[in-house]
Amino acid sequence: MFFPNYLNRLRLSMMVLLVCGLSANTYGQQMLTEKTSSVTYQEQIDGDIIVCGGGLAGVCAAVSAARHGAKVVLIQDRPMLGGNASSEIRMGICGAKGDQNSETGILEEIQCRNVRYNPLMRYTLWDDAMYSTVVTEPNIRLLLNTSVNDVVMSGDKIAAVKAWNTNNYTHYQVNGKIFIDCTGDGILRLSGAKYRIGRELPSEFDETFLQTGGDAHTMGNSILFQLRKTKEDHPFKAPDWAYHFTDDDFNYDTPKSTIPNIKFNYKKLFPKDNNFWWIEFGGNINTIKDANDIQYELKRIAYGVWEYMKNNPDGRCKNYDLDWIGSLPGKRESARYVGPYMFSQHDAMSGGHFDDVIAYGGWSLDDHDPEAFHKKGRISVEHFAPGLYGLPFRCLYSVNVPNLMFAGRDISATHMGLSGTRVMATCALLGQAAGTGGALALAKNTYPAGISKNYIKELQSELEDDDCMLPYRWRKPNALTLAARVDTSIEVLRNGIDRKWNGVDNGVWVKPGEERIVYTWKKEQTLQGARIIFDSNLKWRSKRMPKLEGLTQRIEVAPMMVKTFHIDAKTKDGWKTVYTDKENYLRLRKVSFAPVKAKALRLVVDSTWGGEKGHVFALDAL
Repeated sequence: MFFPNYLNRLRLSMMVLLVCGLSANTYGQQMLTEKTSSVTYQEQIDGDIIVCGGGLAGVCAAVSAARHGAKVVLIQDRPMLGGNASSEIRMGICGAKGDQNSETGILEEIQCRNVRYNPLMRYTLWDDAMYSTVVTEPNIRLLLNTSVNDVVMSGDKIAAVKAWNTNNYTHYQVNGKIFIDCTGDGILRLSGAKYRIGRELPSEFDETFLQTGGDAHTMGNSILFQLRKTKEDHPFKAPDWAYHFTDDDFNYDTPKSTIPNIKFNYKKLFPKDNNFWWIEFGGNINTIKDANDIQYELKRIAYGVWEYMKNNPDGRCKNYDLDWIGSLPGKRESARYVGPYMFSQHDAMSGGHFDDVIAYGGWSLDDHDPEAFHKKGRISVEHFAPGLYGLPFRCLYSVNVPNLMFAGRDISATHMGLSGTRVMATCALLGQAAGTGGALALAKNTYPAGISKNYIKELQSELEDDDCMLPYRWRKPNALTLAARVDTSIEVLRNGIDRKWNGVDNGVWVKPGEERIVYTWKKEQTLQGARIIFDSNLKWRSKRMPKLEGLTQRIEVAPMMVKTFHIDAKTKDGWKTVYTDKENYLRLRKVSFAPVKAKALRLVVDSTWGGEKGHVFALDAL
């Protein structure tokens, strides 16, 4: 993959050396000693929005803020992006249940990019699909291997964060205007922001799904492993320090729930369709402070589980080998900030009808027992919500630190509310909403609370324009698009429903080279771009990374996706091509071209990724 932004920064570094009077060649030839060089370094960086944490929430927050004009610094303490979704943890990306409810926006863009450049679904290339999305944004400065360890306050606001980079031995001070904590653990609680760790008493929010509470217990962490199918079969010997399980360790009843819409989950000791999330520990201790002890215990469990499964006399794992085992546990829960609103069980179960809705969830309220793996019996209980539930903007900023925002699993929610919103596709939507909201706050010279009070409709419109569906409402196309005259067969492209919904297609099928989508106006209009939504097949969950490693079947771009297209404008001199794309693989395309006065605009599909026809959900003239 080609990263022009990276090359520009490399050139800038070379220029800095020249300005300092040192050519790259001279610098490399000079002897450095304790008298002429430093062991550690200091650097100060200025930005508008500082995003701490580079999981899916942080990536989407940084990219959305940058695309809306903010100068962004993204700080990530690992050598790769993605957090729980990355190659070193490999948690599955879960989100709203139901095919028509798939999350879009920046998350879908990353997944489409991954399919295009990583058809064998290798995890290290998946890391770089996320990396590509970030480093090609000119408004983002990315700091990998960098841990935030302090904050600088100015009154009740954060003025800067301090961080340490373990690769380049550099201490950073990163100054900013708005700070978004996407670390999951809430490191910016150093600001004095209000927060909670643990479970509320059931009576505080009348949360009937909680059987107990008023304690510091949380859901635990998990270490995963992945299997590979093989032609030969081999035994497995776990390290001596691992657990060595017997049948007695897993001898307990596993009754199913008899209550509608409630599911009990147990350890699953068979290889098929298994990502081993239940190798979980740490909920009874501190998932932040005790992270190293939790990691060791999970390693002991993981190796022991695989030894038990692989060598089981019933042959359940015949022709499976252990292909990969994680070292860094994935976290479900640690600290939660307190915002103006705390999302709870009742909000999820009633659908989350908020005036300030900016994202949605649709995962069950999936509460894991703090004892987790070491409990004999069910280790999680899922309470299925009736459908999608809206999430409010007021859950994404601090109640007492005006310029602090957050997204991911540290949002303002109760323990039970978080059990549904913590999954990564939902976190990605929350990150995009936080980044867009932060950029809008800068543009309006206000803080997030000011967006809630005065500009929430504008924020919602920006999110919808960026292909984020918001529940209980649909995107409204712009006035220029609505003023156009169209054939009745393509009128559906202007209904604002950019996906299949409740059995209705909401799109137009176009045969390459033969059929065109045409908008006309009575009077000449100044046109300078278009917004297009192509069909990337939201039903296709294979875009998400697999539970087994070593797949040999290639995952191809959805066949109905438009691959090449062009846009024509009808000027007084006739039709003129104003934009051409030779290799599209993305669902949302916002294209621009030199302003032109025209009475008509048409989209011409030239080819697809294999389908007889291309499928288009929306066309807006800009």
